[in-house]
Amino acid sequence: MSSSPNTTHLNRLAQATSPYLLQHKHNPVDWWQWGPEALAEAKGSNRPIMLSIGYAACHWCHVMAHESFEDEATAKVMNELFVNIKVDREERPDIDQIYMNALHLLGEQGGWPLTMFLTPAAEPVWGGTYFPNVSKYGRPAFTDILREVSRMFRDEPGKIEQNRAALLARLADRARPEGKVTFGLAELDAAAKQLGNAFDTVHGGLRGAPKFPQPAILEMLWRAGLRTGDVRFFETVEHTLERMSEGGIYDHLGGGYSRYSVDDKWLVPHFEKMLYDNAQLLELLALAYQRSGNALFATRARETVEWLRREMTTPQGGFSASLDADSEGEEGKFYVWSKNEIIELIGPEAGGFFMRHYDVSDEGNFEGHNILNRSNAPPRSAADEERLKALRDILLDARAARVRPGLDDKVLADWNGLMIAALVNAGIILDEPSWLVMAQRAFDFIAGSMSKGNRLGHSWREGQLLFPGLASDFAAMIRAALALFEATGERRYLDQALRWQGAFDMHYADAETGGYYWSADDAGDLILRPHSTADDATPNPNAVAAQNLLRLAVLSGDDKWREQADRLLEGILAVAARNMFGHVALLNALDLRLRGAEIVCTGPDAERLVQAALKLPFVDRIVLRAASSADLPATHPAQEKLKAVSGNAAFVCAGERCSLPVAEPGDIALAVAAMRH
Repeated sequence: MSSSPNTTHLNRLAQATSPYLLQHKHNPVDWWQWGPEALAEAKGSNRPIMLSIGYAACHWCHVMAHESFEDEATAKVMNELFVNIKVDREERPDIDQIYMNALHLLGEQGGWPLTMFLTPAAEPVWGGTYFPNVSKYGRPAFTDILREVSRMFRDEPGKIEQNRAALLARLADRARPEGKVTFGLAELDAAAKQLGNAFDTVHGGLRGAPKFPQPAILEMLWRAGLRTGDVRFFETVEHTLERMSEGGIYDHLGGGYSRYSVDDKWLVPHFEKMLYDNAQLLELLALAYQRSGNALFATRARETVEWLRREMTTPQGGFSASLDADSEGEEGKFYVWSKNEIIELIGPEAGGFFMRHYDVSDEGNFEGHNILNRSNAPPRSAADEERLKALRDILLDARAARVRPGLDDKVLADWNGLMIAALVNAGIILDEPSWLVMAQRAFDFIAGSMSKGNRLGHSWREGQLLFPGLASDFAAMIRAALALFEATGERRYLDQALRWQGAFDMHYADAETGGYYWSADDAGDLILRPHSTADDATPNPNAVAAQNLLRLAVLSGDDKWREQADRLLEGILAVAARNMFGHVALLNALDLRLRGAEIVCTGPDAERLVQAALKLPFVDRIVLRAASSADLPATHPAQEKLKAVSGNAAFVCAGERCSLPVAEPGDIALAVAAMRH
């Protein structure tokens, strides 16, 4: 450097007219406005320029400002090494266009905040969007970037362009320090490929027997498809769902999926039906139908909800836990058929037609009996399907007269939470408003009859509540509350989620990992507090909680929840690295953290925008209604968005970058896609 930097630490934004620039007037950064004076300072001091472009309603602009520009230590590095220029893109779209184009030409993704490094002559060299203040998820810390860019200007000024690759390599090393477990998008993609390669290409599911549905793994592959655009991930999931939905693990007469199949073809189930399996599969069926248009998935989803309504809903509106495998002391007796039984019910001609389609024979396919399945069924016309449905209804009515398997009618808060969210998420995709009504009724029962103050119980039966609840109860019911809030905009659901989250943090938090113990601090009948981070047949509560915290940050407007999610994710990822596939649900939460689309819809006709936003895959979108300022707390950062527009607008942020506002419902999906590619 030929001369020392200006030492009169002066933030020059107090004279600005832009509300966005005025938001930064008290930063300890020596900000300049764009203009001849700033450019002259860069040339005179022979310092590169750090150009920061944003706008007032940009969420991640505010986050970076809070983390880095308000931080004295970060500002000191900025002031020493760079001339720092702040630009409001709405005030100077010309500057924004030049440097956003430059970012695209450098092969980087665009969006705001836009962070560009320029030569003293204002020539673009390298940049990005949001940078964290500390290294996380495979991303270097902002101060590491500042020092490395400055070093290259100082030591290799003539080779800046050629050394861009070397710069990126050095920053990648900084983002993955030795001795620290680092998970980012690259690691998520590698894990998904490894898991995808373990799938059975003929029958679907993980290779071998027995075969379990593994919904968290299917969701992981689905997210990888959304993230990478590689259709093989989607096809693996859809193939598995199709084989399950045509196999014997599915109840072709009554709806619903059994726990698992004992063989590798999904033919012979362990005949019990669990609420949690069907909840998780319901969401996956809806996603698969939305992408593929395969009517099988929508049909199975509707049949499964009909089973839930008919056989699993308690008089109070909650959902029963499970159905036994056995009846009359024999596993599966309620569900299997002989050839003669079918012929007696529907006659030889119709019986022959039905049996060809459902694999029924004299010798049977299971211990001399027949498990109905369509794994190898002949092609069917629409007329065939109608006829088969009528015949199935006859058999279902006849089956109802048999001795039924035992119903475990206790209501578990955690399993109900999974089903409530599934009814909401699948109901939106499949346009089934009655599912939302079912979800609301179950939610109200649990919030009313399975709670004491702000705390949940775990199990309810015949007026008796097992209290206190488990971490899984809080995680699943908070998730259910947030799904209902996104779907309806009714503030009571968000308020309830916040109350439960407060109790969850008070009584279950593990300060060491940032996660949660399974049991409450005042559950007095345990010799120690269990603490597991691995998934079971249901996602681990820590993983569910991480997603909840990320949604709470957007929906409540309080970034403390995102910071808490980061502590939880980073604390448990260190453990997960030793058993990655036992922590798939946590990796799904990390995907939401890195790619989740935050969509704030405002204006007098905001609901049209909301409905379009809700139709995006629910695994990686968060939708907030803000038709007017009265819909949000006064401190909510989206208040800035309301001030920024007079009509209808959706503000879209994804992957810590924000787009410009969009006014048409059809443009929301395009804006989200643009932010991710």
